[in-house]
Amino acid sequence: MRLHGLIAALGAAAGLSLLAGASALAADVEWKFNNGLPETRGESQELNAFAEEVAKATDGRMKIQVYHGGSLGLKNEDVLRWLPSGVSEMGLVWANYVGRDAPELNAIYIQGSVGSPEEHLRALPVIQEIYQQEFGKWDIVTAGFMALPMLEASIFCADAPVRTLADLKEKKLRVWSKDQVDTFDRLGVSAQIIPQTEMYVALRTGVVDCAVYPALFAHTVSLQEVAKYASYLYPIASLPYVLGVSKEKWDGLPDDLKQAVQDAAAAVWARTNEYTDDHQRELAAREKLVGQGVEWLDDFPAEDQRAFLDAAAETWLAAANEAGGEAPAFRDRVLKAIGR
Repeated sequence: MRLHGLIAALGAAAGLSLLAGASALAADVEWKFNNGLPETRGESQELNAFAEEVAKATDGRMKIQVYHGGSLGLKNEDVLRWLPSGVSEMGLVWANYVGRDAPELNAIYIQGSVGSPEEHLRALPVIQEIYQQEFGKWDIVTAGFMALPMLEASIFCADAPVRTLADLKEKKLRVWSKDQVDTFDRLGVSAQIIPQTEMYVALRTGVVDCAVYPALFAHTVSLQEVAKYASYLYPIASLPYVLGVSKEKWDGLPDDLKQAVQDAAAAVWARTNEYTDDHQRELAAREKLVGQGVEWLDDFPAEDQRAFLDAAAETWLAAANEAGGEAPAFRDRVLKAIGR
């Protein structure tokens, strides 16, 4: 009688242990999130908050580990290749990096496409619709978006002040995208793409004389250590980041965890899609840079600022036509949204 009871108890305990193990296995979801930006950037802190909110909403059943600064060894320009495979379940996707594989997406918006926060806000819903449609073709689910501030692009120079486009024509300029190269080429300025991680050394060693960069983020790459002069040239209304997910991994996620991811992503968008204080933050960033030894010059002349925007408009049209496919239609949709 005792033996039978012991066997029954052991059997019940074993059954409960198996059930508990199966339950823990089913609930323990751990994903990697590849972020190519430095951990010091505000966007990176938003991604950390996103991961924390997912964990909190799921009582720890889903954990997302954010890997900053490209520490997983996954390149931004290859995101349309590695993200669908699920090697990292999630990743930060920016259309400026996908021009090689998806030129239509790279031509939706370029530097200088819009000239005010109001125009940018009108364009964003259309851009989001296009993203969800187009990234889906690459087996990437758009779980949400993260907006960038309305930035102000300045020309940072190492050894000599540059106050006009005429001055800039005598310099070698660092930029980060092909459309910038094309726009500056239209203005007679020699520009080359140099990754953010190599910009500091390029300025230090004279590979370039100047670099386009927003004052707001200059401190994150120690730009004040290699650039003595700076002057504002044009506004940057950036394309939003996509919080992308491998479709295969997304399809295997329980509905309640999907909802937690989407809710946390929506909170990121609500926090970042706000531009009223951007100019004040810009001015504060400039003041801090001045305190660190940068001489802040007067803005480029109004005629130079207008010349840049006009050249950018030509670049945008050419980029859309060159990309072909639906790119011209995407551009038309954005222009209609902003009222042009």
